[in-house]
Amino acid sequence: MATEVSRHLFTVHDYHRMVEAGILHEDDRVELIRGEILAMSPIGPPHNGSVIRAINVLMPMVKDHALVSAQGAVRLDQYSEPQPDIVLLRARDDFYTKQHPQPADILLIVEIADSSLDFDRQIKAGLYAETGVVEYWVSDIPHRCIWAYTDAQGGTYQTVRQCAAGDVIVPRLLPDCQIPADILLP
Repeated sequence: MATEVSRHLFTVHDYHRMVEAGILHEDDRVELIRGEILAMSPIGPPHNGSVIRAINVLMPMVKDHALVSAQGAVRLDQYSEPQPDIVLLRARDDFYTKQHPQPADILLIVEIADSSLDFDRQIKAGLYAETGVVEYWVSDIPHRCIWAYTDAQGGTYQTVRQCAAGDVIVPRLLPDCQIPADILLP
């Protein structure tokens, strides 16, 4: 006799209650993706250095246009609260202290990918497109390029551009900000 297997998907509310109850800790390297709590890859020096450089270069570039968030949570829907490496956000007076940013607040998400490249290019790209994130970039450390995803439609990004070191990328929602691809690569 076949056994039917069912999954219990966690909501963002459940996820936060696990932290309050001490089941999860704020410093645990996990994120909620489509109702599942997933362990994140360890951060190696190329990844960490790329995030640090990008933040330091991006902050003065976008200071009048956006806020820069590093490795903070974004609430995409009832079942997903990832922690992207870098997020450019619409400016708000409260700096998102009352709630996590949501898709309408997000100008650009950037993931720095080394060991997580396939996950970031497939699972996260689909998730971000489905939830209305306008633009998503993946810094592909092994291949030294940036994958820029735009034009979300039907749960997928319709346009994917590969940008090499030396290229300049202009985010759709920040047309005055020309970002050198090099700042996102080790």
